Amino acid sequence: MAAAEPGARKRRPKGHFAAAAGRAKRPRGGGGRQLEAGMRGILITCNMNERKCVGEAYSLLGEYGDLLYGPEQFSDHEERLSGSEKEEDEDDVEAALKKEVGQIRASTEQKLRRFQSVESGANNVVFIRTRGIEPENLVHHILKDMHTTKKKKTRVILRMLPISGTCKAFMEDMKKYAETFFEPWFKAPNKGTFQIVYKARNNSHMSREEVIKELAGIVGSLNPENKVDLNNPQYTIVVEIIKSVCCLSVVRDYVLFRKYNLQEVVKSNKEDIQQNPSSLTEEENSKVVKPENEEEKSSKEVKQENKNQGETEAEPKGNDVLTV
Repeated sequence: MAAAEPGARKRRPKGHFAAAAGRAKRPRGGGGRQLEAGMRGILITCNMNERKCVGEAYSLLGEYGDLLYGPEQFSDHEERLSGSEKEEDEDDVEAALKKEVGQIRASTEQKLRRFQSVESGANNVVFIRTRGIEPENLVHHILKDMHTTKKKKTRVILRMLPISGTCKAFMEDMKKYAETFFEPWFKAPNKGTFQIVYKARNNSHMSREEVIKELAGIVGSLNPENKVDLNNPQYTIVVEIIKSVCCLSVVRDYVLFRKYNLQEVVKSNKEDIQQNPSSLTEEENSKVVKPENEEEKSSKEVKQENKNQGETEAEPKGNDVLTV
């Protein structure tokens, strides 16, 4: 019996290890911080370094958030000690420290921050929950400023997509939600050209073709004058599915802002042409081809003169492509 007693002392309650595992997996700063239906915010993709991505996101969003909405204000009366309370605690430093730590923990859980990182449910994806702001307006302002100034402000953040609404990632739930969600942009008398971009992560039960077909049908039912434009639409409907959550947004200037890629939007037109010639617009293509057309015209004149003198020369077949 004596040998069994030390072993008995080491026993732990049944739920001890399960609770410890839950605490280990739980994000810092309180429980329940994961992406779920009903949230609004900003979905950010990065390249491997999620921790640094969150830091860059807080810095960038904080800078432009303060600019557009003013500095973030807090009213935590729990943090303020009255004069009498301070006097009582002066004689007991340990009690004062414990009280302060308790207040900090309580205020951290109770504060409704303007930007708060939550678990996205996918690798290399960060979701920043927002409160009291319009995600699409804030992100559009950031990209517009970066596109104008060409000033690079991030290193690991790739794309930054505003998420104006979320619902469960099941077809019936998405259809019901989208009917109301799309109204501000597409319900008559509002109208516009649009495209739908779709991405699913850690989800295998949704069909890309079915989702695009159903959502496009809803947009068309709101106003028959809404038309699909895959080249340069007024609006781009962003559908991002992560596990069982569908994130939706309707954004402007998707093509102009390089698919809302913060690394690409700061590049000059010359750099972009060198790295991706296919990104040229029709107008830019005509400008590039124009000097060749003039040279071709002069070449034709020379050939015509030679022909008049009894000389003949075969026309290159590629000339027809250049003149189109």
